[in-house]
Amino acid sequence: MDCFYAAVEMRERPELRLRPIAVGGTSERAVLTTCNYPARAFGIRSAMPVFQARQLCPQLIILPVRFEMYRAASQQIRAIFARYSELVEPLSLDEAYLDVSHLPQRGSEIAQEIRQAIRTETGLTASAGIAPNKLLAKIASDWNKPNGQCVISPSKVSEFMRQLPVRKIWGVGPKSNTRLSGMGVETCQQLQRYSAATLVGEFGSFGFELYQLCRGVDKRAVQANRMRQSLSNERTYSRDIESLASCERALGEQYQELIKELSELKPQRKISKLLVKLKFSDHRRTTAEMPGQQAELKLYRKLLHDAWGRSGESVRLLGLGVRFAQMQTGLEQLDFFQQWEPTH
Repeated sequence: MDCFYAAVEMRERPELRLRPIAVGGTSERAVLTTCNYPARAFGIRSAMPVFQARQLCPQLIILPVRFEMYRAASQQIRAIFARYSELVEPLSLDEAYLDVSHLPQRGSEIAQEIRQAIRTETGLTASAGIAPNKLLAKIASDWNKPNGQCVISPSKVSEFMRQLPVRKIWGVGPKSNTRLSGMGVETCQQLQRYSAATLVGEFGSFGFELYQLCRGVDKRAVQANRMRQSLSNERTYSRDIESLASCERALGEQYQELIKELSELKPQRKISKLLVKLKFSDHRRTTAEMPGQQAELKLYRKLLHDAWGRSGESVRLLGLGVRFAQMQTGLEQLDFFQQWEPTH
């Protein structure tokens, strides 16, 4: 979906369509979850602190997050997907993989039909990537945003990958990109010059994945019943939490939210680990974790005490969550801490 949260808000308030808007916390200490394209023209982006966004665009309109409304729109969209394939793997409220290889139509025609149905039935626009595998489809889905689509046919994969910046590869984050840049690698064509053994020596098991991915090879199947690997919530406070007692009260409130979300999770999942995350006033972060099968408040309090004791600073952000058992590995594994950062 194109700037999904912001797009839903603009649908509800058409008078804001041409104005720069963002969705997120409204305090200066909060961050944005997403923004529309007029706001992006000012350099505003997801996960940007509110104070910085206001510096770039003083006229920016910041709307509070309304998850229930976004979930309702997401359910409408997934119902449209279900008309075309049973193999739908949601990545988030606004993104999914669809395997349509069983259908007789061309992939580009199917994508066009789905996008038109979304526009007609929800009033929202979507972009699509059509390709032989998940890696390429994900990259292609961003190629002609907003409200566009891109096809990477099997015969064009090699040519496409040679020109692709390595930072576009799944799993290459800022740290990996910096290391690759230090090796003189900016494009996939440059990365293809390295042997699998060299990349494994440099990056461990991820090196072999890099060797395949930079050639456009991705054998992951679309998993219709893909299980989420973690559940968490976090809150950035407009004023620093100065004492451990105040932190415990805040923890209690967020704990109730987490328990409610766990109870609504279908199917129910077995918990393997509990985590508490703090960001201090000096912007340092710490995460305390322990094995556990029950999300008990007393255990989160213990983790909070452990995390609090690592700094003498006050707290500006508090998060808590669980990691579920039977985590997947390799290309399917997502880093838990990255999931806590706003990505929409």
